[in-house]
Amino acid sequence: MKEAETLLKLHNDPVLFVKTCLKANPQEWQKEALYLLRDNTKIAIRSGHGVGKSALLSWTILWWLLTHYPSKIVCTANTVHQLSDVLWSEIQKWIKQLPEGFQEQLEVKNDKISLTHAADSFCVARTSRRETPEALQGFHSTNMLFVIDEASGVPDVVFETGQGSMSTPGAKTIMVGNPTRSSGFFAKAFDSPTWKTKTVSCLDSNQVSEEFIDEMRQQYGDESNVYRVRVLGLPPTADDDTVIPIHLIEAAVDREVEGIEQVMPVWGLDVSRFGSDRTALCKRKGNVVTEPIKTWRDKDLMQLCGIILTEYESVPYEDRPSEILVDSIGLGAGVVDRLAELDLPARGVNVAESSSLSQKYVRLRDELWFSGREWLEAKDCKLPKDEVLTSELAIPRFNYTSTGKLKVEGKDEMKKRGHKSPDVADAFLLTFAGTAVRASSGSKYRYNRAIQYPSTNWIV
Repeated sequence: MKEAETLLKLHNDPVLFVKTCLKANPQEWQKEALYLLRDNTKIAIRSGHGVGKSALLSWTILWWLLTHYPSKIVCTANTVHQLSDVLWSEIQKWIKQLPEGFQEQLEVKNDKISLTHAADSFCVARTSRRETPEALQGFHSTNMLFVIDEASGVPDVVFETGQGSMSTPGAKTIMVGNPTRSSGFFAKAFDSPTWKTKTVSCLDSNQVSEEFIDEMRQQYGDESNVYRVRVLGLPPTADDDTVIPIHLIEAAVDREVEGIEQVMPVWGLDVSRFGSDRTALCKRKGNVVTEPIKTWRDKDLMQLCGIILTEYESVPYEDRPSEILVDSIGLGAGVVDRLAELDLPARGVNVAESSSLSQKYVRLRDELWFSGREWLEAKDCKLPKDEVLTSELAIPRFNYTSTGKLKVEGKDEMKKRGHKSPDVADAFLLTFAGTAVRASSGSKYRYNRAIQYPSTNWIV
């Protein structure tokens, strides 16, 4: 069989397989990575965003499945989205590039790709979750390959549980991902002599536009952890002084969760004060921000109140908020008064007032930022995919006062560093200033605990 003879010749040359069978032209770093895997058993690759990781994994999987018989491949990632919508879709795209005779050798299903003539050779997809750490367990074969995508987000317990299978004689493991954490199994691999590692910067990839790199630099600064992770492919610095680490934000965007039904929604409204600022509205129901945060510019008091009234009346009764929490500084005080006249459950929040936890935080604003961090740390919450929200949440830094209290970087300080006012983030954080208990009694986490504030914090 001609196809079989060709594949036999490509057994030891993954780069030639990619060029001849897939008609692709790998980047230099992709060539190096393919040869690293051929010659070693444990490979870890950290990279910036959009450098071609999914293509590399797809090529690796098809090369291994078609040229190594019998073989088993286990692909895992921390979310169904990453496996199904990203990696599996990428594999299917490259299967279509195979010569017709090769395509016929593969049977493709939603979570499995098998050789049509050999049921003992296949590739399967398994989500890695903390609750079900068995993704890498129980697989053995003469040619065993473990593929771990976005490895920084895979819980360590999954690696610990799967160590036996991964260490089977002859088995190979390739881990790739953006290094969103400076700790954990994936991060430790880069300091381990048993792993062959590679770091790929966006600056070294011809797939990443200069516009993207410039945008990241302008938006975050080239010394920020966001720039390190997304552009340089380096982990955040160990002495990170950002309030909310980027890995918490991105994990909340990527994860799938079940919303808590036994809880009333709450809205946060940050009212613009200056021409360049935006008014932002965030809608949160327990552990889920239910929709992308909406923003408006150049609206006067009456126009804005009309917009919020329309938003309120456009949702079903059961989805209406128990509270609309409004930053009452400046124009916000008038907004609260007018919304109250319209019989909306508006409350004013003065974020400059002292925190209810005065021994720990300087102001209520500082407490809200760390309440948002606590919510994200619970690992049972969901944020919408919103680049502006991600950016604004990841930027502010914190320090300690001489009395040991936590203080979040002010807006003026942020502007001196070249960042805009975090209006979208502020709207999200205002949702934690409510008086109602918004976690169900049966919830695993109590991150939506009630925060009790002195009456002076409220404008009713």
